Amino acid sequence: MTPLQRKQIVDSQRGAWRQHGFHPNALFWSSKEVQYLRFEVLMDVFDQRDMAETKSVLDIGCGFGEFADYMSGQGVNIAYTGIDLSSELITEGQKRYPDINLIEADLFEFDPADNSYDYVFLSGALNRQLNDNGDYAYRTIKRMFEVSKKGVAFNLLNANHEWTASRWDLQSFNPDDVMDYVTKLLPSELLNKRSSHVIIRDDYLENDFTVLLDKQALVNEHNLGNI
Repeated sequence: MTPLQRKQIVDSQRGAWRQHGFHPNALFWSSKEVQYLRFEVLMDVFDQRDMAETKSVLDIGCGFGEFADYMSGQGVNIAYTGIDLSSELITEGQKRYPDINLIEADLFEFDPADNSYDYVFLSGALNRQLNDNGDYAYRTIKRMFEVSKKGVAFNLLNANHEWTASRWDLQSFNPDDVMDYVTKLLPSELLNKRSSHVIIRDDYLENDFTVLLDKQALVNEHNLGNI
């Protein structure tokens, strides 16, 4: 991300925060219901067989850290770290959720080690148009894959939705292109075996889709060790 891109994101976020305060609109969500619906779909990546175990989670573009509160409310045990570019959102989140770890940074500044978090999430943080042909978004997805041990889940705006694709200020993606990119991150011997462990959900909102990658299932099924 260039300094100009970062400044544009931070300035836009600061304006929304000053206008709306602690509210989904400050995060550019139309409502809490829409925000939580995305959370619900992201959680599909969890392995239901180990829900009682504490999971380390990295949330990229975490805003106030509300996803941590949502997961806890669903009975998921987590050790949560959230990162965001906005100092205002991080500060407010720390006040409201003092028991979680919130850090002002982007993923590449934070620079976690490979396989250092069980699950890596991103919700809405790649929706702003950066005019880089998706380069930063794809690099972010690749790094999420590397950092996670068990699973990755993220959502993007759907370029097949006419209104979303027409917005000059929003970045949207073709789901098939994203699936092709994610597939290329897998070991070559798995390219024809990905269907049950890498899926796209596009059945919850007209203009959005979520990618769910179950790395742990791939590791277990194919005796790969970490990938």
